Amino acid sequence: ALEPLSVGLALGVASALTGYLSHPRFYCSYVECCPVPLPAALKAQLDDRLFGQHLAKDVVLKAVLGFSNNPSPKKPLMLSLHGWAGTGKNFLSQILAEQVHPAGLRSKFVHLFLATLHFPHHDQVKLYKEQLQNWIRGNVSACPSSVFIFDEMDKMHPGVIDAIKPFLDYYEEVDGVSYRKAIFIFLSNAGGDLINKAALDFWTSGKRREDIQLKDLEPLLSVGVFNNKNSGLWHSSIIDRNLIDYFVPFLPLEQRHVKMCVRAEMTARGYAVDEKIVQAVADEMTYFPKEQKIYSDKGCKTVQAKLDIHED
Repeated sequence: ALEPLSVGLALGVASALTGYLSHPRFYCSYVECCPVPLPAALKAQLDDRLFGQHLAKDVVLKAVLGFSNNPSPKKPLMLSLHGWAGTGKNFLSQILAEQVHPAGLRSKFVHLFLATLHFPHHDQVKLYKEQLQNWIRGNVSACPSSVFIFDEMDKMHPGVIDAIKPFLDYYEEVDGVSYRKAIFIFLSNAGGDLINKAALDFWTSGKRREDIQLKDLEPLLSVGVFNNKNSGLWHSSIIDRNLIDYFVPFLPLEQRHVKMCVRAEMTARGYAVDEKIVQAVADEMTYFPKEQKIYSDKGCKTVQAKLDIHED
């Protein structure tokens, strides 16, 4: 027969072990948990990895930190990122996703939608809207701090994205689910021409790029995107109801920024930075306007491919 003391000791050890194993810090080191507090490293990550985008850095950093530090936000955070390809929109959204959920785009709480992949057919808009609502409802129920990224918004069929309007509004709950701690991010090339023109106007007038402020571009973007028939936000109720917290402009990149991208890519590959190669890759990019050749027309998008041909 077991001694009472032995039984008591065994039960005590088992209880302590169960408590330790079920402790969130131990459990979440092996299984991804939600919510995850936003690390303080966001600013450093943006400073080190995103080049030539002083506006985007400043706006997103303040918006995200303010949102994450608010114990009771009135609505989800909604950011709409605009600019030409290669300027850093996807990159910034990935950095942000990694800071909210360390697994980034691999996290089960981060969801990426591509317009041409997930919503390809114009005659299926009604079905897409139903599927999108069900998908978001289910995932926010599982994790209130879910992140939803919608890429290629300029290729989205008008009307599809309005399906998420109830989740972005100032409701405490929708059908018993609160969406107030979720983050929604739109990525779009729409409005890129407006941003580029404004940047060029600043350059022509002799003003510094860093003097461009959000107030110089955000009103142009909101109106331009709303009236752009080639945008998924064309006449969208999301804009009409002022549910997008920030229209974030991504400026066209100059050659000096392209060089920063080349150096960062060489470092990421474990190479010593060779300035001759950096210059060679930058020189192979094409720039606009044709006469002044100020801005890279592809941003940093083709840096990796161009660097490949310079490998020994």
